[in-house]
Formats: sequence, C-alpha cells, structure tokens
Amino acid sequence: MASNLTNVNAARSEANPYRVLIAGGCYGGLAAAINLLEKCDTIESPIPVDITIVDERDGFYHVIGSPLALASASYSEKAWVYYKNIPILQRPDVRFVHGTVSKVDPETKTATIIEQPNQEERAEAYDFFVAATGLRRVWPVVPQSARREDYLEEARRHISAVSKSTAPVLIVGGGAVGIEMAAELKEVQPNVKVTLAHSRSKLLSAEPLPDNVKDCALDLTREAGVEVLLNHRLKSQTPVKNEDGTEVFEVEFENGHKMIASLVVMAISRSVPTSTYLPSETLSEQGYVNIRPSLQFKSDKIRDSTKHFAVGDMINWSGIKRCGGAMHQGKYAGLNIHQLMLQEIQGKEPVFNEIAEVPPMIGLAVGKNALSYGSDGVNHGKQVMEWFFEEDLGFRIVWDHLNLGGTKA
Repeated sequence: MASNLTNVNAARSEANPYRVLIAGGCYGGLAAAINLLEKCDTIESPIPVDITIVDERDGFYHVIGSPLALASASYSEKAWVYYKNIPILQRPDVRFVHGTVSKVDPETKTATIIEQPNQEERAEAYDFFVAATGLRRVWPVVPQSARREDYLEEARRHISAVSKSTAPVLIVGGGAVGIEMAAELKEVQPNVKVTLAHSRSKLLSAEPLPDNVKDCALDLTREAGVEVLLNHRLKSQTPVKNEDGTEVFEVEFENGHKMIASLVVMAISRSVPTSTYLPSETLSEQGYVNIRPSLQFKSDKIRDSTKHFAVGDMINWSGIKRCGGAMHQGKYAGLNIHQLMLQEIQGKEPVFNEIAEVPPMIGLAVGKNALSYGSDGVNHGKQVMEWFFEEDLGFRIVWDHLNLGGTKA
C-alpha cells in the first residue's frame, strides 16, 4: 500500500498537477478557487494544482453593485476589477481565460472554450470541473459589456442620460433590482425625479416573502424620495419630441394612466440559467443544475459526476438567489474537491461539506437605509445598511470576505 500511495503522489507533481476548470469568475467561482488553493497550499501536505478560470468578462464585476454603478461614475470605476489586478490570484498555478465555455463533455473530461477576442475555439482537459456562470441577466440589471473599458462607456452613457433628464426617469419593475436602482439614482442625483412602476399591488411580489417585508420595502422606497406606482403594468412607451426639441417618452399603462418620462429603464430581470454548455441530463426542466448537497452533479447518467460541481445562482436549490449563498457554496465546492484529492492521494474517505435547505431571506439596499429579513424577522434602517452593505453596496465586504486583496495571514 505504501508504494502505491507513493506512486500516486509522484503522479501528481508540479509537472502533472490536478487540473481544475472553473466556468465563471464571480462570487461562487472565485470562492471555489481561493478556498481550494488555501487547502492545497498547506505545508503539511501540499497538493499541486493548475486552476483555469473562464469568464466572458475581463474582470470581476460586483453584480450587486449594479444599481450604484449605473448611477455613479466614480463607483462604476470601482465595481469592475481586471482579473490581473486581483492580488490573491496572481500566481503561476492560476490563469484566467477571457471567453466562454460552450460545451462540457464529462465522458472525456474535456471542455470546449471559445476565447475572446478572436472567437478561437479550443479544448481544455480537466480533472475537476466547477460550473459557476450564474444567470443570464438583461440590461440594465447588469452591464452587457465583456470588457471593462466598454462597460465604463456603457455606464457613462446611462448616467449622462439620467443627469440630463427634464422629466421623471421611469424605472419599470418593483423587484429588488428595480427598488435598488430607483433608490440609488435618487440618492446620487437628488435633483432627478425618479418614478418606480410595478404591475402588482406590492413590491417584491415575485419573492416568497411575508407582506410586512414588502410593505417595509415600499415605505423605505418612498422615504428615499422615489414616487411609487403600484398596479401599473406598462402598456407602451412612445418616443416624442419635447417642447425644447429633446426626445422624451409618452408612457401609457394598462390601467389608462399616462405620463411623460425622460428615460424608461426596464428593471425586469427575466433571468435564465447559463447552463446550455452542460449535458441535459444534469439539468432541471428550467435549466438549473441538479446537485447533491455536496454541490456535486446529481445524475447517475453522467460519468464521474462526483468530480463535477455547480454553485451559485444556476443550481436547482431552495432560497432566494444571493451573493452570500454563492460564496458559501463556492467555498464548500473548493473544500470538497480537496477532499476528493486527498482520497486519491492518501486513501482517506472524503468528508464532504454539505449545504442545507435555505429558507427565504433577503438584504435590500434602499438609498441611505436597508432592510433585512431572515430568521430574526424584519429589520431596517441605517444600521442595517452599515451591517449588510456599508457605503459601497457590499464591495468592501465581498473583497475582504474572499480575501481578493491577499492581505490575510
């Protein structure tokens, strides 16, 4: 037995490390990489790895900061960080690929990658795979640009259009994104009139939350200076010329109410899983990845399904999709991959970290205030804003939680 273990160890060297491919370089994907590296770096039993992270963006984008990134030019600069500028991952055994994974073949443990900017297609072999590409979200829920410089221009145009508005800016959609976007616009540009229209009788109507949470969201939105129109489903928006020659929109709702808006912003996410590159046997009818509590693929039809993981918004699991949940799942995926490596190298039976069922919970930033809902009920106010988001919609909290700056001992 000893000689066999020695041979296994010899097979895994700096010249032949474990190859880990991670599709998606946001919260879940980065958490998986960082936690796996921390375990593999242990002095007692270091394990050689080679991690490839593929993302369609050229940097880490703080998605939950979008409402502020599209309201503040200075914040938009902060919210997108080139991968080459993330200190913790600047090491020889980590590389970033600007591109997309178009196909994963678990049978051969090979993924097809289309690299940017030349759309070059190539195959990438792996020993472990992590799907962390999240959901496909529309503008302006998230910027659509794949390069930081294009994103900054995208944000600049939007901010400029808002600042020049002579009539109200209309935000359509009273979910979390619409509420936060309306409140951030009003907070950053207080002279602009902001109206939020929602088709239902309560905000956050699509979320499994109690009415007192939804009522609190309404109160805070109005307190932020945003006019809220409930039971207002958008029927049409028609470009017309204002008296001064500027273009505005004549908006009509299905209840007959009409208004003039300088800008109409559709904050209805229509999010869909980005799982088309995975075998259909791994997916639910809605396209979410079926997983075990260990984050491994849940499919008896997939070869080596235990070496394939999925984390974040694209998994078929309970709970409201949240940044914190994605980072937690990414951490567990990284730790569980390390357990499988130890099993192969040392013959140890793996002890997996498993996620539990997640009850409805939410943190919502609304201007200077925030609300939270979880096991301790509803809380709201400036202190909740400080706890959950601070002054930058959680950027510093996420950066330090993932140790992206590489400052922890």
